[in-house]
Amino acid sequence: MRRQRSLGHDLLGLLVAAVIGFPIYWMVLTAFRPGNEILSLPPKFWPGRPSWDNFSRALGSDTFWDNVRSSVLIGVGTVVVSLIVGTLAAFALARFRFTGRKTFVVVILIVQMVPLTALIIPLYLLLNDAGLTDSLTGVILTYLVFTLPFTVWMLRGFIDGVPVELEEAAMVDGCGRLGAFRRVVLPLLAPGIVATSVFALVQAWNEYVLVYILLSTPEKQTVSIWLVSFTTSRGTDYGGLMAGATLTALPVVVFFLIIQRRIASGLAAGAVKG
Repeated sequence: MRRQRSLGHDLLGLLVAAVIGFPIYWMVLTAFRPGNEILSLPPKFWPGRPSWDNFSRALGSDTFWDNVRSSVLIGVGTVVVSLIVGTLAAFALARFRFTGRKTFVVVILIVQMVPLTALIIPLYLLLNDAGLTDSLTGVILTYLVFTLPFTVWMLRGFIDGVPVELEEAAMVDGCGRLGAFRRVVLPLLAPGIVATSVFALVQAWNEYVLVYILLSTPEKQTVSIWLVSFTTSRGTDYGGLMAGATLTALPVVVFFLIIQRRIASGLAAGAVKG
């Protein structure tokens, strides 16, 4: 009976994995297909002779490398700033007792519940008054609005899980508050930092609506906007679009594979302690 139940669970897991993975498989398969096979009927579900024409066309686009540069700067900037500010804010919430602390925590939760579309116009007007529209700096600051609450909430759970006695022992040995944080707490936050950095990177790399509104110069736009260039008034270049989508997904996939061992433990620990 247990074997049958285990087999049923395995089959269900394989079915779910197939449903989730099929769009990715079809994207990569289409990226390597010649143009005359992409819309063929009936569709072919198995790879044939690969063609690199779609990738050559995507890589040869006028603004591709400029858009990649913009995406990297926005992604790295968002991750670095959100981790620095979020770690310090989470440490303050976990270790200090100050007036308005509970209110601040409630505000963090409320910000995460606000839909993105409700903030587009206020954010645009605010950045326009500050002269930060059509600016990568403005986009990074905007993304921080959505990544910082999650970062603070996640890392606060990790810091709560670090015994305060470890910091006190370090301060007795001669460390200051900042030294104890840097030498004791920060190394123990590695799983949480990894988990939150993945979230921030995915948010910044894949976001479309805000960057479409805030950036008007083609060279400053990100790869998510660049993908739209494959759809024109003459139709959609599905081969180039799928090749571009594959290239766009690669950096996040590689980053995930490098640090995936720490992600599961980081999310689990943060959920338990938070």
